[in-house]
Amino acid sequence: MVSYKVPVIAGDGIGPEVIAEGKKVIQAAQEVYNFDVEWIDMPFSADHYVRTGETISESSLKELSKYRAIFLGSIGDDKKVKPGVLEKGILLTMRFYYDQYVNLRPVKLMEGVETPLKGKTAADIDFYVVRENTEDFYVGIGGRCKKGASKQELEVIRQMYSVKFGLDVETDSDEIAYQLGVVSKEGAKRIIEYSFDLANSRPKKHLSSVDKANVLTDIYGFWREVFTETAAKYPAVKTDFNYVDAVTMWFVKNPEFFDVVVSPNMFGDIITDLGAMIQGGLGLAPGGNINPKGTSMFEPMGGSAPKYKGLNKVNPIATIWAGAMLLEHLGEKQAAAGIVDAIEQNLKEKKVRTYDLGGSAGTSDVGTDIARIVKQQGRK
Repeated sequence: MVSYKVPVIAGDGIGPEVIAEGKKVIQAAQEVYNFDVEWIDMPFSADHYVRTGETISESSLKELSKYRAIFLGSIGDDKKVKPGVLEKGILLTMRFYYDQYVNLRPVKLMEGVETPLKGKTAADIDFYVVRENTEDFYVGIGGRCKKGASKQELEVIRQMYSVKFGLDVETDSDEIAYQLGVVSKEGAKRIIEYSFDLANSRPKKHLSSVDKANVLTDIYGFWREVFTETAAKYPAVKTDFNYVDAVTMWFVKNPEFFDVVVSPNMFGDIITDLGAMIQGGLGLAPGGNINPKGTSMFEPMGGSAPKYKGLNKVNPIATIWAGAMLLEHLGEKQAAAGIVDAIEQNLKEKKVRTYDLGGSAGTSDVGTDIARIVKQQGRK
């Protein structure tokens, strides 16, 4: 029997509740598919920060780097900690520390779930969004400059702003804020290659690139150049370019067009939320922050929702599905597929579902039902 050690960050709000159901379903899969998972609970959360003043330490980051996959519930409680402190101090820190340059989001409408898109069915919505996860406007290069700033600060602003627009930052503006987006050739190439490999493994073999190269010509024109260079190595994969504003329209009007979509970081952040809505809501939307050769992290897309904490009310399916993605990453592909099939069976039956899907079942009820189906299907 293969055994895996998996750190768990249950986190804040509803995190511990949905993680419990994710574990429950993986436990059922262990019994059917003959592997073992040892969970290693980690304390990082708002309570931990209030108690210790620590988001996540360097020693903890080094310890977690020993493992291939981390299971994450949710981070953040704005009644205890100012928004942004934990998100930057834990989530973004981990993404950059482990170089989790792939954010992988399946956008799949399950049978038994209604989409807000009129006339669309499960056959129409089944694609992946691959979001670059470590560059673009998330690299943290930026700041603000007020009147009376140092000569060094003013010179930085002049180079970026006043030279182009003729603005004298010392006299014409009280304050200026700036943020730099960065795309490196290495960063663009590796996420685009990952996306081509994924598209090449799917029946439609179709990869769509998202950018805004018609306006942000330097940064996203460069992205297009790297995409075009890489495409030459994958002659079997069909490709197309989409401006980000247009792709939001096509997600709504023609979702069946898409197979795999690759996007720079900021645009990917936006369109994956739209993807979640057309597949039925955040309660059904899992995600993976992946380093194919290092430590990866799998989580539901929804937030910590502290107002629902302890109510046994929220939908755990996104977390259960994220657990399936974690198992697939570890190499347990059959178990992962079995869990996804069980999720779809639960949704088809329409008997045990939470309030967001029109039902009255609790969080734990849904986890128990999906675990039952995993075992039942495994015995066939």
